[in-house]
Amino acid sequence: MKTVVEELSPTRVKLTVEVPFEELDHAFDVTYKSLAKQVRIKGFRPGKAPARLIDRYVGRGAVISEAVNHAVPELYNEAIQKEEIFALGQPDVEVTKLEDNDELAFTAEVDVRPKFEVADYKGIEVTVDNAEVTEEQIDEQLGFLRERFSTLAGAERPVEDGDHVSIDLSASIDGEKLDDVAVTGYSYEVGTNTMLEGLDETLRGMESGGEATFSTTLVGGEHEGREADVTVTVHSVKVKELPELDDEFAQLASEFDTIGELREDVRKRMTEVRRIQQISSARDKALEKLIESIELPLPDAVVDEEIQRRRESLEQQLAQSGLTKEAYLESQEKTEEEFDEELTTGARSAVKAGFILDQLAIQEDLSADQGELSQYVFEQAQRMGVSPDQLAQHLVQSNQIRVAFTEVVRGKAMDLVLSSAKITDEDGNVIEQETAEEKAAKAAAQAVEGLEVIEEDTESAAEETPADDVKAEDTKADDAK
Repeated sequence: MKTVVEELSPTRVKLTVEVPFEELDHAFDVTYKSLAKQVRIKGFRPGKAPARLIDRYVGRGAVISEAVNHAVPELYNEAIQKEEIFALGQPDVEVTKLEDNDELAFTAEVDVRPKFEVADYKGIEVTVDNAEVTEEQIDEQLGFLRERFSTLAGAERPVEDGDHVSIDLSASIDGEKLDDVAVTGYSYEVGTNTMLEGLDETLRGMESGGEATFSTTLVGGEHEGREADVTVTVHSVKVKELPELDDEFAQLASEFDTIGELREDVRKRMTEVRRIQQISSARDKALEKLIESIELPLPDAVVDEEIQRRRESLEQQLAQSGLTKEAYLESQEKTEEEFDEELTTGARSAVKAGFILDQLAIQEDLSADQGELSQYVFEQAQRMGVSPDQLAQHLVQSNQIRVAFTEVVRGKAMDLVLSSAKITDEDGNVIEQETAEEKAAKAAAQAVEGLEVIEEDTESAAEETPADDVKAEDTKADDAK
């Protein structure tokens, strides 16, 4: 087999492959065996008809066509492996020469990962927010805790914001009552503005037993978008009572005996969260700087695929939440053009990040073992709210182990970048990172049983090209949320 590679652009190549017919023996053997099972020739059992009779029965041209269809994918894969081409997506193949008992020639155009080196990835400097926790922030957290232990007590006064009222609602249009727009004994917190427009304004100042009518636009059901007269009846008014921040509350809401001990625990926990946020922010900023430091051509088809993936992901999220795209854009204060521009920018950054981390992994000979894949599955399962076994089975059955493998390796490449980065907070304090030993100990502590199902797929995944068929790692310019 003779292969010639022509670079059409930094991200696309054209392979010209020429194969003598004697090298197609395997393809013809497979073709004849397949056709022999399909045709019925008098005097021969199914699958036993000789090649010369099959040629005569179905036509030599049909046999050659079937053999070529079988041979070309194998020859293409052999060619890209021989030439060490990192192909992206499916090739555009054209058979240019096909002469019986002479030669097969075809061309294949395909997008490829651009050739480059990741040189200056060490010593990236990033600045993150301070981790210091203020007394006001501790008070805010304790306020949330007090809310959880609040009680409701009856109030003999007009309704105010923050009150909890029990109400009935009914609606009518042009005097005709709407049976499908009515609720009874509904508990509602005034001031949240989470129901009908105009309801909160109407409730303010009403008393228990009171009734009032207001006009509004219905937001759901058969009459959505129509103006209606809504009557609200107040059955009871209750005020939220919060417990005092004292030792008694500390004993009620926690394992601590004093409010001082509870405050100190809140401070410690918030500081730990801030610490995690600092490292996460540093990771994002280091990746952004790495992306900015490398000029890299990107295949349009790969970028378009990432844009489409993000668009479909957003549409799915909106559908699940019952929102329209128009409502989403309005809430984000964005135009359609601004949304498309942001989507494209995020997709290009994600594809570029994937290429860079893949190349760094190749340069540093990074890989992933079964334990690291198991840890990845465990963490993803926690995020998704499913069992690790369930997610592992899904990855295997959907042939997505390779995707998991690539994500783990990219994560290790990013860890390498971050490990040499200089991270400081706004006050100039150096932020220390976890050592490799500490990370390993944490991973071991979170180890989960029952993920042996992915072990047999680990080795084969490691042999694949990381860039193929894998969605690029998201950067801070992530899917629109």
